[in-house]
Amino acid sequence: MVGLRKAQKEMTRNLLLEKGLELFNSQGYSATTIDDIAAGVGTTRTTFYLHFPSKGDLVRSLVETVNDILTSVDDPSLTDVVASNDRRLIREFLSHKFDQWIDIKPYITATHQAAAVEPDIQTTIDQWFDGAIAEIEAGLDRANRFDPSVRRIRCALAFGELEFISRRWMRLGWTVDREIALDAMTDSWCHLLTD
Repeated sequence: MVGLRKAQKEMTRNLLLEKGLELFNSQGYSATTIDDIAAGVGTTRTTFYLHFPSKGDLVRSLVETVNDILTSVDDPSLTDVVASNDRRLIREFLSHKFDQWIDIKPYITATHQAAAVEPDIQTTIDQWFDGAIAEIEAGLDRANRFDPSVRRIRCALAFGELEFISRRWMRLGWTVDREIALDAMTDSWCHLLTD
């Protein structure tokens, strides 16, 4: 019986996350209420609060979900790719990230809408980005590449390029050929991160 209740609770939590994501994307973060999300899955505000203390906490869970989507299938990991000093691996990694943009677009759209009105969500996004930059830096550290004083900025620049292009793609689609963009970003990452 405990296992059934736990499964049911997890299912309700997932339904609330899915409905929140759907409503944030269809009507906007600010216009979506907790009651809208709860009613959308056939439950109540009270049940919502059993899973999330606030609408912002639901968004923070969406950030965790999108991070899992982006990193759970990375093989090799971002740290390993950077440590490898291998252009082919860097290009493959970036190409895979490009391919994931279609799956993460609703999450990114919702989290950035929320961050525009709730500064603590922007802090969550910044921490998420700092974690990705730290993974890149760990690759440079492992390879002992570049002076330690410049590693972090090189990593921030590389990640910043990927983040900027992904957000631009989410708004406009490909404004240049995907393969040209991939080659240019690979060149840039290699300049910043490899010997």
